[in-house]
Parts: sequence; C-alpha cells; structure tokens
Amino acid sequence: MTESDPLAQLARHRASIDNLDAILIHTLAERFKQTQAVGALKATYDLPPSDPGREERQIARLRQLATDAELNPDFAEKVLNFVIQEVIKHHHAARG
Repeated sequence: MTESDPLAQLARHRASIDNLDAILIHTLAERFKQTQAVGALKATYDLPPSDPGREERQIARLRQLATDAELNPDFAEKVLNFVIQEVIKHHHAARG
C-alpha cells in the first residue's frame, strides 16, 4: 500500500480514532475515581451532593476550552452535563 492508497489512509485514521477512544475511556475512569473520592468526602461531612455554582463555572470553563479547541461548545456542554448528572448520582449513592 502506498501513501496515496485510500485504504491505508483510512486504516491510519481509524487506528488514531481507536487510540483516542481509549484515552477518553481511561480519562473518564480517572475522572470518576476523583469524583467518587469527592462524593465520599461530601457524605462524611454531610455536604450537599451537588454544587450548582461549581457546575456553572465548570460549564463556562469547558465551553471556552471547547471554543479554543474548535469543538462545538454546545456539544461539549451536553457531554459535561451528562457526566455531571452521573457524578451527582454517585454522590447521592455515597450518602447511603
């Protein structure tokens, strides 16, 4: 296969996508480990499971990061909101 071979190009793009998918999964797993630790602290000290002010700041920050990265900020916000809702579920569960 030569450099101009579309199948070779497709294979390289797909290999890169597969690597990026793995990075996303491992990054999400690490993020959830950290948020579970936060949930345990909140449960121990009877702090509320959600922090709307922090969530609002995080959404604004990630929208800006998305814009800077040329990613649709609406899409980034949807993804973050989904993650935040999962975190809040975990924090409620940590309370018992």
